[in-house]
Amino acid sequence: MNRDYEVALKAAREGAKIVKSYNNGDLKISYKGVNDLVTDADKATEKAIRNVINENFPEDAFMGEESAENLQVPSGRVWIVDPIDGTTNFAYGFPVYCVSVALWIDRQPEAGVVIEINLNEEFSAYRGGGAWLNGKRINVSSLEKPEAALVGTGFPYRDYNLMDHYMNLMRNLLDKVQGLRRPGAAAFDLCCVAAGRFQGYYEYGLSPWDVAAAGLIIQEAGGVISNWRGGEDWISGDQIVAGNGAIHRFLMSEIAAFIPEA
Repeated sequence: MNRDYEVALKAAREGAKIVKSYNNGDLKISYKGVNDLVTDADKATEKAIRNVINENFPEDAFMGEESAENLQVPSGRVWIVDPIDGTTNFAYGFPVYCVSVALWIDRQPEAGVVIEINLNEEFSAYRGGGAWLNGKRINVSSLEKPEAALVGTGFPYRDYNLMDHYMNLMRNLLDKVQGLRRPGAAAFDLCCVAAGRFQGYYEYGLSPWDVAAAGLIIQEAGGVISNWRGGEDWISGDQIVAGNGAIHRFLMSEIAAFIPEA
């Protein structure tokens, strides 16, 4: 186990402790924008995670959802953190939300940890080390037929420019796959691909901290993650598709057919 991975685990676990210490009924909630809320728990959790990282790697850059000034991932060593992915779920007491911590070096993922709080599930990976769930190795699903695929997705809450095309794509997929699911926490959704629960996943309008850790976990679990054009620059989260090889290709073709801007 390398030190970067150990620190990622420590930071994510410390963050999870902070989240668990809050009762959603006592949260202080404010809004960063339309449909984009933040709680005092988000801020306290990000601070705790940052403290762990600073204690171990004081020279590293830090990119957290509650403190980042832009969405551009810099070169060098940078920690990309979502203190609570699924804040709306958390604030409303809906039980899917998680802590996400990732280390990227020169715009490549090196270590990632996602902890889903209610299920007490810890997903983790480091480059070349495989993907793990609570200490057990995980792999993407071997199911390759679209009609047998359970596919995860999400609903954009800031950018509605593609919404009509997106809804047409969703209607089409409902006739072609086993089912669609929208838990509301992208990092956890992507980890469900890595664990073989979902065979595929697609969304747009995400941010780097939503995908930085879980994307590596998918790759180390044998899966594929890309932007909607098949490119490797998926860290922005703006247009993302993931799955095992067969379902990734299937989703890519469906996206191309229904979303002209893809």
